[in-house]
Amino acid sequence: MPTISAPVPTVLHADVQTPRRRTPSRHRLRQVRRYILVILLALIFLFPLLTMVSTAFKLPSDVFHAPPSLWPKEWTLANFAEAFDQIPVWQYLANTLFISGMSVLGTVLACPLVAYALAKVRWRGAKPLLIVVLATMMLPPQVTMIPIFLIWNGLGAVGTYLPLIIPAFLGTPFFIFLIRQFLLGVPDELIEAARIDGASEFRTYATIVLPIARPAIITAAIFQFMWAWTDFLNPLIYLNDASTYTLSIGLYSFFGQNTVAWGPLMAACVLFTLPALLLFLLGQRFFIGGISTGALK
Repeated sequence: MPTISAPVPTVLHADVQTPRRRTPSRHRLRQVRRYILVILLALIFLFPLLTMVSTAFKLPSDVFHAPPSLWPKEWTLANFAEAFDQIPVWQYLANTLFISGMSVLGTVLACPLVAYALAKVRWRGAKPLLIVVLATMMLPPQVTMIPIFLIWNGLGAVGTYLPLIIPAFLGTPFFIFLIRQFLLGVPDELIEAARIDGASEFRTYATIVLPIARPAIITAAIFQFMWAWTDFLNPLIYLNDASTYTLSIGLYSFFGQNTVAWGPLMAACVLFTLPALLLFLLGQRFFIGGISTGALK
């Protein structure tokens, strides 16, 4: 018997969609465009910093020279010498380091402890307390500025470093929430195994939770240091003696007395920025680099 074959459907060439492959040259061109865009944005953000550094090394006659030039025609260190003569830089630097260091210490001690209690300890008031912590983050500081000042004034702490240090030891809501969110990713089996082995709650927290949460704690410490180092409003409110001024208040008072002396002022600003930059880079080198190395091992 003759076999009847089914007609084979014809596929038009236009219906076939071949996937387009990116050529290496086109892909590299897009990468080059992205790099150029990133470099341009970085230069825009670095321009004020470059202007500050270059003005610190300029002669007074070159600061307002027309047309302005980014690089000084003649490099000089006289502005730094004048800044050291007119500003007690070392005293202000020591005050700022003390306040920043104690604030970081308080943050590292208090915030992980509260975050662990909210993330891994089962107790009845955990969720209401978390809601209260999140609610305090929504309050602008201008709302609580006057009541907090009245409290510290009633305690006789105005004029001292206590209003700038003690709040860090009581916990910062943002850092508590940040570390809590990180601790939620820690397996509960590790903590339960430590409890079964007889470890106390504090020992479990100190030997298991803290080493795991080190990246979040270091992040909070760096943020707290930068906030305390560059804080201007709180020292302006609570410090009334020139011997207790921080660098930000000292630079402000120097600017009020020497409005036209832009060279020494920019030199003092460079001295104010350089320690924070160095400490930030050293923190990344020794702490974050050590964490990544330990994770690879």
